[in-house]
Amino acid sequence: MSACSSLPALLESFFRSRLIKQRNASASTIASYRDALRMLILFAADQAGRKPCDLAVEHLDRDLVLAFLDELQHKRKNTIQTRNARLSAIRSFFHHVAASDPASLGVAQRVLAIPVKKSHTEITHHLARQELDALIDAPDERTRRGRRDRTLLLFLGRTGARVSEALGVDASDLRLDRARPQVLLRGKGRKERIVPLPDDLVRALKALMDELGLDAREERPLFVGTHGERLTRFGATHIVRRAVATATLRRPELARKSVSPHALRHTLAMTLLQSGVDLLTIQAWLGHAQVATTHRYAAADVEMMRRGLDKAGISGKQPARFQPKDPVLRLLESL
Repeated sequence: MSACSSLPALLESFFRSRLIKQRNASASTIASYRDALRMLILFAADQAGRKPCDLAVEHLDRDLVLAFLDELQHKRKNTIQTRNARLSAIRSFFHHVAASDPASLGVAQRVLAIPVKKSHTEITHHLARQELDALIDAPDERTRRGRRDRTLLLFLGRTGARVSEALGVDASDLRLDRARPQVLLRGKGRKERIVPLPDDLVRALKALMDELGLDAREERPLFVGTHGERLTRFGATHIVRRAVATATLRRPELARKSVSPHALRHTLAMTLLQSGVDLLTIQAWLGHAQVATTHRYAAADVEMMRRGLDKAGISGKQPARFQPKDPVLRLLESL
């Protein structure tokens, strides 16, 4: 491969051969890797003063990748977790480079040596029952957009779905006309799970399907934008932000909270936990690969810890300090 054509060829073989054919990666994984590499290439082109098609693998060296990661964190204000996710995509590509292009092995090895950045475990943000209700009721149901927005918020709050899972739901994934209504969600790593649907969400979903003219057998998206296209993650985030701005008028405390689509997932998890649902059931409900991920909700529930103190009979009062009677021991204790 020539220097000018090696990078485009490697990118194409990475996505078409490695990710799609060899690893059978999900659409969400491919999209995530595509976005990370696109951002990296645009950054490299700007730094080198070249067009993206004129870049070679050598332009994506260790120093360039480190500078890109710094920009993500400091200029774009990405979290450390997002920075590490971008790095994971870049490292996956350079594993492919190392195996496919021996001439670029040195560049690949130096990039692969970049470590992930350690981060502290953040507090899990969730909403109180009244705050969640205010958020769900914020959209204007007199408008088509408002009815869609309310149904999406209700779906996220009642199912605990990741935003990508919610937006990926088609009409054919719903089972509403049965004694136990449910929805099929497609999670990370192509893992599927079935989640029950409560009555208020079933009513909202039926109304939305009627309004969109959706048949339960159709593989058409449930949540769509203005032109009928599947709603994007950015669109869902904007819906939540718009609802927060309205709900804050009723619940001013929402202005002090970090409310995102994922916060509604956390809220359901905490509600289930506080209702006495065991961690293994919550793990299956949320689609966590490991119960340790689910356990953080228990660690975040201060009220459960407080009740634990009460049950254990721990008052917090310190017992009287032991006072030795022997004068020599009293002398030593006083030093």
